[in-house]
Amino acid sequence: MAAIRKEQVPILTGILSVVSLAVVFGAAGGMIPPSAVPTPPGWFLDAIPHVNAVISLAAIATIGLGWRWIRRGNVDRHRRAMVLSFALFVTFLVLYLYRLVSLGGPASFPGPATVERFVYLPMLAVHILLAVICIPLVYYALLLAATHTVGELSRTRHAAIGRIAAALWLVSFALGVAVYATLYHVY
Repeated sequence: MAAIRKEQVPILTGILSVVSLAVVFGAAGGMIPPSAVPTPPGWFLDAIPHVNAVISLAAIATIGLGWRWIRRGNVDRHRRAMVLSFALFVTFLVLYLYRLVSLGGPASFPGPATVERFVYLPMLAVHILLAVICIPLVYYALLLAATHTVGELSRTRHAAIGRIAAALWLVSFALGVAVYATLYHVY
């Protein structure tokens, strides 16, 4: 990250956010044909939601630990936890998008239409909205941390943005687990 200058953080955050969201919405919108990715075995596609639920739970734990460690002043552990949280998020997203593109769209809700309309879809919508909002916030916090020394970070918006990003990220991951449970275990 030495090649990135401190003043480039906002523009790089914007570029990474736009590219990331374009890939996500392109995949979700069917802009990427299933033929663009290798054909996976059925067992692999079936396992992805379960693996992603475990990844989400691990991310909840690492975000929580990162928050705890920074409150206790342990910057190194905080940094490792937040980088691991980001790696878990990227892994989750790659697996989710791979499954989405391979199947040609999202899984349909197998439960009653009333539950889908008043419980599942609102929960899914909030989960997705928070995930979208988190993308630029997480990029910004990570890029600030990567381009500033620990001493310099106190003069940036890293802590304020990081708190917001972590809180929204936690709720988004928790709602993702609830969506998973509703989709794959309740119905």
